[in-house]
Amino acid sequence: MAAGMAAERGRCPGCGSGPLVQDAHYAQQQLVCAACGCVLAEGLLTSTYSEEQHQREVAYSQSTGQKEQLSRCLQRGIRRVQDLCKVLQLPALFEETAVSYVQRALQHPSFHLLSLEKKELLGGCCVFVTCRQHNWPLTMGTICSLLYAKQELFANVFLSLQKELELSVPALSLADLVKSHLNSFQLLQPTANIPAQFVEDKEKVVARTLQIVELASETWLVTGRHPVPIITAAAFLAWQSLHPPARLSCTLARFCRLAGVDLPPPAHLRLKELLEILLRMASQLVWLRMFKLDKKTVVKHIGDLLQHRLVLLKKAFCLHDGEEQQPMATGEGSAPAAQDGDCPLEGQQQREDSPRPLLPPCLLNPRKRLRTAALSTSDLAITGDEPISDSEIEQYLRGPEEVQAFRKAKLWM
Repeated sequence: MAAGMAAERGRCPGCGSGPLVQDAHYAQQQLVCAACGCVLAEGLLTSTYSEEQHQREVAYSQSTGQKEQLSRCLQRGIRRVQDLCKVLQLPALFEETAVSYVQRALQHPSFHLLSLEKKELLGGCCVFVTCRQHNWPLTMGTICSLLYAKQELFANVFLSLQKELELSVPALSLADLVKSHLNSFQLLQPTANIPAQFVEDKEKVVARTLQIVELASETWLVTGRHPVPIITAAAFLAWQSLHPPARLSCTLARFCRLAGVDLPPPAHLRLKELLEILLRMASQLVWLRMFKLDKKTVVKHIGDLLQHRLVLLKKAFCLHDGEEQQPMATGEGSAPAAQDGDCPLEGQQQREDSPRPLLPPCLLNPRKRLRTAALSTSDLAITGDEPISDSEIEQYLRGPEEVQAFRKAKLWM
């Protein structure tokens, strides 16, 4: 106590000397006697600008050290944004916008206590937001691969940034996503490692892939699903249909290996659903009825099916006229009713080709219901016929008419 009072009076309690100096030992400020070297006070990590002369300990969030730390984080975040913009070859306007976002984010109190891993992703999120706002086709997978980050963690930081800064981020259209995803396909770029018969023109594949994706969107195959597996399956069909003789034997897995992209697990299911739609449409074309098309040979006629897509969808599915709509007639006129001598297979073929409602796959092939947990004894005792008390039933009454009706019913009983 005496030492503290002596230090406040500016004298050393040990030797009584007057000159006391401040010595910066590593990152801590110490009050030291210049005569004998006695340490009078230590542990003052830092102080605010207004309280530096009084040597009072303050919270670190209000200190000059926090301001210096934010400055270092800000410089590092700006460098990260500038490096990403150079790698992605973004315009200067994009870089300025992303830098302004990272400055706002690092100055926001919600991001002061983020982990270092999440702070490293803030710059990437700002670049991602800027590209979305300027309708620049950049996917989350692309920027995560540049940052060596997990998509789940990146999405978490992105949602926090969008919420705290109240940013308006438009969703990327499916057409832009198709073009962006196909840019990385090595099959669309002539290289020495890929056979010549597998290399295809990029513009042709993109145009036909867009048509197949539009078909998938019109037949409930896109709603509520991740777009990348659908785009992968559509690109595979488009690539096969442009040169069927040399590519029908190629599988989806080999196609992805040659293209240098990962194979999403649901892509096989999306491919199966697309082929079922195409077979259903092919059954309505007159010049294809004579062929026994399957899931491989129908790929040869994708061009014709997409050309008459709207008409074939109306004929193959009950889109407007309901059950009254009949399948497209053959060249010899509509098929008559089956006689006693007709082959039963023809009637079965007519039933298979008859139009059916266009429903989402979740309704056509519902998943098995999960088993529910066993009910407890108290739950089994509840039958639903238990009486309701007067105090509880008042909670269900909403208007004066219901109150009056309840009173009349109570008097009648």
